[in-house]
Order: sequence, then structure tokens, then C-alpha cells
Amino acid sequence: MASSRANRHPRTCPASLAIFLLILTVQLVKTASEYDPYKILGVSRSAMTDTRSPRQSHPDKNKDPKAEDMFIKVSKSYEILSNEERRSNFDRYGQMDENQPFGQSQHHGFRGFHNSFYFDESFFHFPRYSMSRDFADSKYLLHHAQFNSDILPDSHKRPYLIKATSEWCFACIHIEPVWKETVQELEPLGVGIGIVDLGYERRLANQLGAHRVPSIIGLVNGRVTFFNQAVVREHLRQFIEDLLPQKLVEKITDDNYLGFLDSWHAENKPSVLLFDQVPVVPLLYKLTAFAFRDYVRFGYVDQGDTHNTRLLRQFNINTYAPTMLLFKEDTEKPVDIIQARGMKRQIMDEFVSNNKFLQVPRLVNQQLFDELCPVKQFHRRRKYCVLLITGEDQAFLPGNKAFLDFATANRKEVLRFAYVYQRQQQPLCQALLHNQAAHSPQVVILERRSQAGKALYRSVSGGWNGSEEDKYRLHEQLELLQKDPTYLSSDATLPELNNEMAPMFIIQWMNAAYDYILQIYDDLLYSNWREMMPILSLIFSALFILFGTVIIQAFSEPGESKPQKPKPKEQPQSEDDASSRASTSSRPPKKDFVEVTELTDITYTSNLVKLRPGHINVVLVLTNASKTALLRKFAKEVFSFSGTQTLHFSFLNADKHRHWMASLLRSTSDAMQSEGYSDEDEESLDYSGHVLALNGHKKYFCLFRPVFTGDDPNDSSSETSFSSDSRRKSHSREDGAVPRRGSSRATSIEVHHKLDRLGLWMERLMEGTLPRLRVPAWPFLNESTNNPSTES
Repeated sequence: MASSRANRHPRTCPASLAIFLLILTVQLVKTASEYDPYKILGVSRSAMTDTRSPRQSHPDKNKDPKAEDMFIKVSKSYEILSNEERRSNFDRYGQMDENQPFGQSQHHGFRGFHNSFYFDESFFHFPRYSMSRDFADSKYLLHHAQFNSDILPDSHKRPYLIKATSEWCFACIHIEPVWKETVQELEPLGVGIGIVDLGYERRLANQLGAHRVPSIIGLVNGRVTFFNQAVVREHLRQFIEDLLPQKLVEKITDDNYLGFLDSWHAENKPSVLLFDQVPVVPLLYKLTAFAFRDYVRFGYVDQGDTHNTRLLRQFNINTYAPTMLLFKEDTEKPVDIIQARGMKRQIMDEFVSNNKFLQVPRLVNQQLFDELCPVKQFHRRRKYCVLLITGEDQAFLPGNKAFLDFATANRKEVLRFAYVYQRQQQPLCQALLHNQAAHSPQVVILERRSQAGKALYRSVSGGWNGSEEDKYRLHEQLELLQKDPTYLSSDATLPELNNEMAPMFIIQWMNAAYDYILQIYDDLLYSNWREMMPILSLIFSALFILFGTVIIQAFSEPGESKPQKPKPKEQPQSEDDASSRASTSSRPPKKDFVEVTELTDITYTSNLVKLRPGHINVVLVLTNASKTALLRKFAKEVFSFSGTQTLHFSFLNADKHRHWMASLLRSTSDAMQSEGYSDEDEESLDYSGHVLALNGHKKYFCLFRPVFTGDDPNDSSSETSFSSDSRRKSHSREDGAVPRRGSSRATSIEVHHKLDRLGLWMERLMEGTLPRLRVPAWPFLNESTNNPSTES
């Protein structure tokens, strides 16, 4: 019996298994054949596009119990028919998986579809960054480099609302309508919008601390804050408003408006008043105040408040439209006004940016100095800064008021008026007053020439008391300045200004500690442990080091501590080392030296005859005796121009090539004789200290000759022996003219004074205002060769 059962099993099992597999195959084929993307989307095979979107079948929008399965089928169908290659494969072979070989059965394709749904993140082939973002999200996408270079600095001027999402974020579809409405409302007000895809920008997501999707982040002043409320448009708007600093806008009434407007002197800022009917400050006005908080003070007046009737009557405010008034030094009359029913952000920005400074602002930091008195650019017009050096006492107020009246009556595009307190900005005043204290106010006209602090200036003689004579004298000198730019005869290196508005160190420390405590509180209240691990690790590490040090010191005996060996005394630095370090640290160029090559037989052709077009070689002529002193002075004068790519610097030894200068000047004899130069002078002149700007391609040069400036400190009568007219004549000879015969003072110049005005000559060379002396051909450098070079 048992044996018969054992024999019966092998016969029945294969048959049953075969029947089961046949039924299963039929069902799979039937299921696969029922899956037709054309039928699911309701389009014909000849249709070019489908008429059904996957969003219409999403379970969150369709409450049908079979909506989830239908959503999968519709999504897969849309994927196949939206791609021409995959649609062609399906029409020819019934293939639905692009990784499947052509001609395989459809049930394998259906199985591949399920596998791709769960493991392949990119099978939809919709526009990049997921189907849940269907409204022009591409312009808001953020990248790591862009975020750090643009968004972070810009967050100090306007807040940013950032959404973190990913491709398979079905929860993002729920908040998308609210997000879209919020963006359409806040972006015109000036709020920055950003989107971060966690799948593609993992570095940026880690930097923001966004590890969940969807997440909404606020960014203000470089600080990241997460939104942790219900995603409602009103909540998002309030979230942005709460991120802004407090006291951006002050509520103004009849009782405090005079104090608000009179604070321009202490705050050094203009004041803006907005009149509107709503009782709360509009968000648009707060965002404008946040963008210009470093320049302007903002106040808000509620027109419906009964405590503001006198204020409305005094300035004759129209209560039917929002009105903005801007005040400067005059608190009784606004300098500008706008009124519009639909106040736009662009209108408000232009209104405030055109009035960022007072009529005569006080220089309180370097940033304000850079904006008011910018460094001269070659492609822009000159900007002259008329600076009043005065004091803070009541005795200086009449003179300051007279200077303000003069500036208001003489406003021009090229002139910027400002004042500075001598006690607050002592380094600047000492550089302009030659380390002398000004017992009375002084007016200085200056022009900044480089970022390193170099400036040309001239002090107005007689000081400043505010009298009519002082105003006439200042007006006359400003007219002379605009006619002759060389009127500014003195130069100095200006130090960086002190920041008078910077808070005390203890206040800065308290503000930073408050921000850290608030951030830790938010993280503990809302963030998960993964986000808190770095902060907790830092806290526990600090506690471990602190308590470990205390325990070790408590259990260690006093005798165990070994006395420290005294450190060897450092050798005192020499005066030359100290002076060289001070000279190199005062300037911030890219390199701290000037490359000066010697013109020899080897370098003559490459550095002059075949010099590239547009390049100029500045050559210093020297002798063996004056080589060290002249090279040191030459490097100092041309140091600020060494960063120019088209300038090269060389020197020529007149003892080795004594006939080269004479040959060069003979080739331009017509131009030289017109200036009073004769051939007998060639052999008698000392060419050391001459500087030539040689353009090898166009065959011309500009000549600098040493002139006596009257600035020799050893000669006490140098300042009084030459009049201003003689100085102007000597300065004009820098342009290439040659001194007449018989000027003994000009030919007996000490070596260290020969290049005193080379810096001004170099500036005129860069501006292209120097006269050019043409040569038919460059002479040979070798003494034995008399024929000129014919190479070009």
C-alpha cells in the first residue's frame, strides 16, 4: 500500500505543476495584454499627444479606491507615449521597459515596470526635477556655488524663502498650490525665492541642514530658520515677517516726530516717513527698510490715528493715497516726495536709493568714504571730495552750518561734500594736515587715486570760518580745479577710517550669544536628533575638556609641575628690517616687488624693437654711481602701476651705453629744438634720472626729466624761494619738455630728489595726456654701431 502511494507521487506532481504554470502564464499574458497605454490615456495610436495627466489620477486628488493603481498605470503610460523611441518600441514589439531587449513578451515588460517603479528614480522622463513642480520652477533652482556666491550675501539685503524637495516627494504635491500662491504674493514685494532638490544638490542640502522633504527654510542675514507650522499662505507671510530684525520701522505720532527727524545729526542718515491708512506697518515697507537700513531711517504714520492730526496738517498729506516724504538736514521741508495708490517695490527702491546720503554727510567709516569719494577710474569722470575737518563742540556749529549752505548752493556731479571730526578720525586728519593739529576748521580738496589709499589733495589756505570771504575763496579754488586737474599738488597715503558706528565688543558678544542660544532652542524644539548631533557633540566635547582639565588639576600635586625654561630673548630687529617691513605691509598689491630688467644687447630687441603692440617699456637711465639710489626710488614710484599687464619696467646703464640717449634725442632733433634744446647739450647733460616710456611698435616715446621741486628738507629756504608759478612751470616740464640752458638749480639736483614727481608723470602716461616724440627708427644699443635699427 505504501509502495503504491510512493509510486503514484512522481506521476501526479509534474502534471499538476505543468497545469499550474500554464494557468499562471495565461493569466500573466492576459494581464499584460490588458495593459494598453493608449486605452489607459484614452488616445488613438495616431494621436501626437496624450490628453490625460498623471496629476488627475493622483490619490490625493481622486478619492476613488482604485485611484492608486490607476495613478501608476497612467504615469507609466505617459512615460511610454511621451518618448518617441519608447513609443515606437511599444508599437512594434509591445515593449514597455527600455532596458529590455526588443521582441520580448509583454509580461516581462510589465514585470520590469513594477521593478522600475520601486527602484528606478528616473523612469518618468518628465522635465527634470519631478512632476510635482509644474510652474516655472527652473528659474528658482539653487546650486551650491550660486548659493554661497550670490544668495548668502544678498540675504543681508532681503529675506529668502527656500523650499527643499525631491523627485519622489508625493507630499510636495499637497503644498504646491499654497507655495505657488505665496511665491506670487511675496516675490513682487522683494522676497527672494529658491528651490533645492535634495537628490541633485546634496552638498547644499547638508549646508542648509535640510534632511526631510518637503521643508521650507527662511534665510535672513545668512542665518537659516526652518518653518514648522501648517503650510498656509498667511503663516508663510508671517514667517517671513518674523525673520526680519525688530525696530526696522518706528511708529511716528505728533509727540515723537520732531525727535525722529532731528536725529539725522547723531545717526548721520536721512529720514523717510510713510503715511498710510492701515494701522500696522505694511510688509512692503518693512522689506524696503531692511534693504536700506544702513543708509536711511524709516518711520510709519497711521493716518487713521487721532494722535497724528497735527502731523498730517503740517505736511499737507493727502489721506486717499500712501505718501512717502524724505527729509535730510532740513526737518521742516522734505527734499523729495512720492504719492501713489499702488505703491510698488521698484518705485520705493528708486526713491530711497536716489537719496541715500545727507547733503553733507559725516565720514564715519571706510564704506561710506568709498561710496562718497570713489577711487578714480580711467573710463570715468573725476570725482573730487571737498572735506571739512572740524570739531564736535558748539563753537564749530556756525562754521559747519555755513559749509552746509555752501554745499547746497554749489552741488555738481564731480563734487562731493563731506565733513569729519578730527578727534574721531585722527589718522586721516594727520595724513592730510602733516601731523599738525588744526586749531580752526580746515577745508581739503582731494581725489583718491588707488585702493591702497593714495590720494592727491590741496588744502584751502586761510582755514574755514564760514565767512563770505571763505566761501568766495573756496569757490574760486574749485573753479581752478575743474579747469586744471594738476591743481592738486600734494599726495599722501590715506589710512583706513575708524568705524564710529560699530557697537562695543561686549554688545557684539551678547548679540552673537543670543543668536546661538536662539538657534539651539529652535533645533531642540523642532529638529530631529540627526540634525542635533553636531551641536550636541560640540557641547559634550567642550564639557569633557573643561571637567577633565579641572579633575586633572585637582588631583595633581603642586610639586609635580615642572618649572618652565625661560625663552631665549629675541634679537632686536635692525632699523632697515623694520622700515622694509613697514613699507611692504602698507600696500596690498598682488606682489610686493617690481620686476626691473636691464636693457642689454640680449634683451634690447625683445624689450623694445619687437615689443608687442599696445605694450610700453618704462626705462630708467642711471649710472654706476647712482644705480642703487635711483632703482630704489624708481621701484617706489612705479609700485602702484606694477599690476598693469601692458607695462614693463627696465633700466639702462648710461656708463655702458653712453651714446644711446644722444642718438635717440638726435633722431627727434626737430621736436627737441622747438623746446630750446641744442646739439651742444648732448655731451654735457647728465642723463641719470631720466625716464622714457618707449612704445616699440608705434616708434614713439615720452620723456621725463628730473626737475627741482623745492621739497628738499635740508634746504630751509626751498619753500619760499620758488613761487607757485615757477612750480607749475617745473611741473609742466615733466611732460617731455626740456629745461632751458642756464637753469642751474634744475641741473644740480641730488640723486634722491630726481624722481620726486615720477608718480604724477606715470598717471598722465596712463591717461594718455603726455606729448609723444616720434622716431624714424630705434638706434642700436651697441656703441660701435652708428646706424639706427630698422626693425619694427
